[in-house]
Amino acid sequence: MKQNIPEKGAVVQRDRETYAIKVHMPGGFTTPQALRTVADVAERHEIPTVKVTIAQRIALIGIPEEKIDAVRADLGDLEDGATGLCIRYVKMCPGATWCKRGQQVTYDLGMEMDNKFHRLQVPWKFKMAVSGCPNDCTEVCIRDLGLIGTTKGWNIMLGGNGGSRPRFSSLLLENVPTESEALAALEKVVAWTQSLDKKCRIGKVVEELGIDAIREEIFGM
Repeated sequence: MKQNIPEKGAVVQRDRETYAIKVHMPGGFTTPQALRTVADVAERHEIPTVKVTIAQRIALIGIPEEKIDAVRADLGDLEDGATGLCIRYVKMCPGATWCKRGQQVTYDLGMEMDNKFHRLQVPWKFKMAVSGCPNDCTEVCIRDLGLIGTTKGWNIMLGGNGGSRPRFSSLLLENVPTESEALAALEKVVAWTQSLDKKCRIGKVVEELGIDAIREEIFGM
């Protein structure tokens, strides 16, 4: 029975014969040229299914194993989506740049988060998001770590997840006033996460230790 091929970013599908490769699009933002490349690759290799994923990536689904290397080569500089025990992605909403409900600008901060954190190794899979207002369209409430914009700055949320035992994230810091301070706080949280020896989603750690104890450990507050 075939298995995932993580070094090639290939995830085996339900038929246990074909694979999916995900193209990383930071925050779901892309270019016409990148989309043309994906379309050309899908047609050239007769890939039967192309899907925009919940993680704001594009998945090419139904690739025979013998075509994986050729597909990856033809995708050129397009980065594949992260898999395994790492920070998988940073979801982003349009934010105040485009959305009439946005209270904070998400684009620059979200891209900086993607540059800093995407693919970083952590003890267990880890997902991040940034929302420009409390409507929380990127569902920070069920991400391991994320930011929610407010009229006063950024709320930093920790320990959410979906899955068979969903958990809402907990408020770690409230109304952090600037993007730079919010990013610095995220860096501290990620470094703390990397130091853990627990093989579980971070929400379970929050439940075991308590959000107040974690805040004290990371920030001395």
